[in-house]
Amino acid sequence: MATKKSAGSTSRPAQKPTPKQLNGHASDMRGTGTAEARDTARLLLEIEAIHCRPDNPYIFTSGRASPVYIDCRKIISYPEARAKIMQHAFKNIERNIGWNKIDVVAGGETAGIPFAAFLAALAKKPMIYVRKQPKGFGRMAQIEGDLKPNKRVLLVEDLATDGGSKLVFIDALNKADAKVTDCFVVFHYGIFPQSIETLALAGVKLHALATWWDALEAAQKGKYFDEKGLAETRAFLEAPEKWSASHGGRHPASRPSLTR
Repeated sequence: MATKKSAGSTSRPAQKPTPKQLNGHASDMRGTGTAEARDTARLLLEIEAIHCRPDNPYIFTSGRASPVYIDCRKIISYPEARAKIMQHAFKNIERNIGWNKIDVVAGGETAGIPFAAFLAALAKKPMIYVRKQPKGFGRMAQIEGDLKPNKRVLLVEDLATDGGSKLVFIDALNKADAKVTDCFVVFHYGIFPQSIETLALAGVKLHALATWWDALEAAQKGKYFDEKGLAETRAFLEAPEKWSASHGGRHPASRPSLTR
């Protein structure tokens, strides 16, 4: 991991560009600016769920290269950080959706399952989980748990990159006669516009606790990355496809895989 040097935060552009205007650059999905987001980013850095490796980029299943990597699964092994992050998530959902508008919490296989369980326990709501592939036949082929028709379901996952895999879970829930209008993730990359647009086309709004912009700000403030780490991470966030292409990555269109 790169080490330590703080720098100023990036200001928000005045107008959000359209996908055609992006031209390979990042969408204007900056940090949320909430206290919960800042603390979540700090906690993720503290438990080393976030890694920075600009000299030896990570290559994701989508084919993209990245100087940074996040493993939200590490949260489940740290009780104190987990409790704080889940409380932040609980408040975020209450503020942006309203728990009174949610009947059931659904976890996406597999990384979303523990977070759905934690949130369902906090909210005292029923929980189910959704498989990536059907198991059997009929309305509930991909769903484990008891789901009655016409229930309002919140889909929960650990993170979202470009949002493609969420459609698998949303489709399964729709086939089970659920009403899915919202998806919550602990961490949203916040740099690929299709992550919001893809779900919006399916009638679902994406909500997130923190983004890479929040993580970058926390890394600066806490001096978790050195100057090169900060600079390369910022360059990646500003123009992810361009950075990827110049560091050995392949455009996702060249690989037929759903990304998260």
